[in-house]
Amino acid sequence: MCSQRAVLRRDGFTFKQFFVAHDRCAMKVGTDGTLLGAWVPVANVKNVLDIGTGSGLLALMLAQRTPDHVTVDAVELDPAAAEQAAENAAGCKWSSRISVHCADIREWAQQATQRYSLIVSNPPFFTQGSDCASPERAQARYTTTLDHNALLSSAAQLITEDGFFCVIMPETSGTAFCELAKTQGWFVRYRTDIADNETRMPHRVMLALSPTDGEYFTERLIIRGPDQQYSEGYCSLTQDFYLFM
Repeated sequence: MCSQRAVLRRDGFTFKQFFVAHDRCAMKVGTDGTLLGAWVPVANVKNVLDIGTGSGLLALMLAQRTPDHVTVDAVELDPAAAEQAAENAAGCKWSSRISVHCADIREWAQQATQRYSLIVSNPPFFTQGSDCASPERAQARYTTTLDHNALLSSAAQLITEDGFFCVIMPETSGTAFCELAKTQGWFVRYRTDIADNETRMPHRVMLALSPTDGEYFTERLIIRGPDQQYSEGYCSLTQDFYLFM
């Protein structure tokens, strides 16, 4: 059984094959991003786009999970976060395959010269609420700068016909997001609901959308078992990344 303590340097998070500095990013490395990066389907992926890369976590995870010919573009609006993501990418073993772009994805999508077989995003979750400690954190948390309609539209411009667009968000937002996606021609192909334990209701949902209809798969992921240790499913999913697995 895996233990519950990871190695954590002061300015970031140490994974098995790379380190992510996040001291200049509004949103830090967390469980949501790590779960999404470990979960997204990568079979036959030709190229990857990470929308709102933040520290570059998803870009690095997907570089680790894909063959050497797969390139990863990571787009980030906040200049400080984009700079740190570029530094994190430069310091990893897949640096030649990762490109970080400081840009608004809505504008970047208009100028892109290729489509992607896998697009991922750990997007802003919330409508405007209580004040954040900084404008950068508000930008990362709230949908005021990139609402879900704009996110879906941008992804639709950039996805291949057989590609997948994958996100993680609060379970309470998942149904509305799926309904909005359907109005734009997306189909939900994979859905995983995430709960802290067997007795809790799901608090997060991971979704894989495609512009092409097909089989629909759904499952439930429990993070901790009755003994409060990480569950077998959680360990199996994240064991290639977490040091304590």
